Amino acid sequence: METSKSHEFFDAVFFDMDGLLVDSEPLWLESETQITAAYGYTWTLEDQVACLGGPLTRVGAYMHQKCAGAQSPDFFTQTLIQTQSHKMRQGTALMPGALELVTSLQSQGVTTALVSASPRIIVDAVLENLGVISFAFSISSDDVVHTKPHPDAYLLAAERAGVDIKSSLIFEDSLTGVSAAKASGAWLIAVPHLVVVDEGPRVRCIKSLEQMSYVKLEKLFYDFTLSI
Repeated sequence: METSKSHEFFDAVFFDMDGLLVDSEPLWLESETQITAAYGYTWTLEDQVACLGGPLTRVGAYMHQKCAGAQSPDFFTQTLIQTQSHKMRQGTALMPGALELVTSLQSQGVTTALVSASPRIIVDAVLENLGVISFAFSISSDDVVHTKPHPDAYLLAAERAGVDIKSSLIFEDSLTGVSAAKASGAWLIAVPHLVVVDEGPRVRCIKSLEQMSYVKLEKLFYDFTLSI
């Protein structure tokens, strides 16, 4: 598999999906609100923030608790998966700047992949509707034993890409994803959604993917390596 040249650019660039690549958070909010309303609970913004980034088993357990122990945690998890995958098959908009950034990287021969904490059924629902964007491969929560906030998904992505995770770059938006990215040892650019992420030696924060391009990432790679 072709990867970007070592010592000149990141070995590979891995993108989170929900809220980072695609504007799916409004749909998650809609699904969570719809499901919990059936059990008399009014889903709030605080609930959405608490569940941002998954994993979905944790979200299911959270919904079960908020709905006064109705059904079971697994019931809520599976209902959320089915409800959300149906919504996302109808089409999910790309986040601003996502198309331009991914295509600029791919035009330069950089390996890019999608790494999500969502199950395969939801990842595939999104991929089917992306059309203009094609990744080398994708990783879902079904592909690892421990999904985000554990680093396993990103470590598997690096293995499949044949690259060193410590020389790769990750884009994330949630605290769950940020934890996974940091634990993997990769470089990280956070695009925080409803949360605060602190910058560090291997972490930068931006407001939108529109701020990034291949040329800007070249400079950032140089800045990152200088800080080592």
